[in-house]
Order: sequence, then C-alpha cells, then structure tokens
Amino acid sequence: MPLKALALNCTLKPGRGAQSSTDAMIAVLAEAFSQYDVTVSETVRVAALDIKPGVTSNEGDGDAWPGLREKILAHDILIFGGPIWMGQISSVAKRVLERMDAFLSETDDEGRMPSYGKVVVAAIVGNEDGAHFSSAQLFQALNDVGWTITAVAACYWVGEAMGSVDFRDLDETPEMVTKTAKMVAGNAAHLAGLLRSSPYPG
Repeated sequence: MPLKALALNCTLKPGRGAQSSTDAMIAVLAEAFSQYDVTVSETVRVAALDIKPGVTSNEGDGDAWPGLREKILAHDILIFGGPIWMGQISSVAKRVLERMDAFLSETDDEGRMPSYGKVVVAAIVGNEDGAHFSSAQLFQALNDVGWTITAVAACYWVGEAMGSVDFRDLDETPEMVTKTAKMVAGNAAHLAGLLRSSPYPG
C-alpha cells in the first residue's frame, strides 16, 4: 500500500481562499514527495477549524480536534507547516502541539503513543530569522509526543529581515529549497516505509 501524507497549514489566515506562503512551501514538498510515490492527500487549514484550547483529545461541544486527530493518525507522514511570527512558530501551530499532549496518556499495552511509527517533517516560511528556532520548537515537542523525526526534516525559506517579499511572491522556487525538499521527502518516505514494516517494539 502506498504511503500517505497529510499537510497541516498553521497560517494565521483562517480563510481557505486566502493566499498563504505556507501553502506554497507545502506544494514544493508535495511535488518532492510525489517522486517517492507518497501521496499528499490534503492540506488542512487549521485556523479554519474550531480547535478548542486544552490538552485532551476531546474538549467537548464543537471541538474540531477529534476529527482532525483521526485524520492525522490515518496517515504515515505529517507535514507540519507554518509561518514564523515574532521569531517563533505561530500560535495556531502551538495549539496543535498542545492538543497532541494527550498522546502521552493514550499509550497501548507496549507503552506506544498513537503517533509511534509515524514520521513528521516541517515546512516553514517567514520574512525574518527564526526558521531554526521554529523547527527546534516543533521537533522537540513532536518528539515528546511520539513522532519520529528524520535526518534533514525541515524545508524552509526566510526572506530579508523587515522585507515585504513573501515566499509565494517569488518567480521561481530557489534551487536550495527544491534540493532540500527532495531530501526531506526522500528521507521521510524511506523511514516511514521502514516503520510501517517494522514498528517500534515499545
């Protein structure tokens, strides 16, 4: 069975039609993943959903997290995308991480969290420094709640500090971004395949 990836766009823009540089970066990774027979089934605009604050898997009436959680766990690979704001990951991304905290108490008989055996990569964009700090925030939190992180797991682009050009405004994707995306996708596909055939023992 082919590997499947789901992308989360943690932009602050809730409108599904609103242009997002994170979508543009996810598209670069989706193209790279297609070269390894990995299908990116969907990009979810998280800000368009009513993800309640909290640290459980269901925070009650109207909470959209249970549905998104189910969708995330039905895939082999998660593309965790988002912009840099104030030098760090967005508040929307942090909300997703906080809800995944529930994985810590949802282990199976072998002590494995629901995310065990699933691979995560990052897609980060911004017009200021902070890509390394944002990926560090993401990867530490995601590793704590059971996700597997590959070698070279982040694809990012940052524009000039205080600048006005966004990633989506570029005439073409920079060569290094394309090269990195291919490496991220190849490593993630390889590791996800290995984990599917040989899960962690717990």
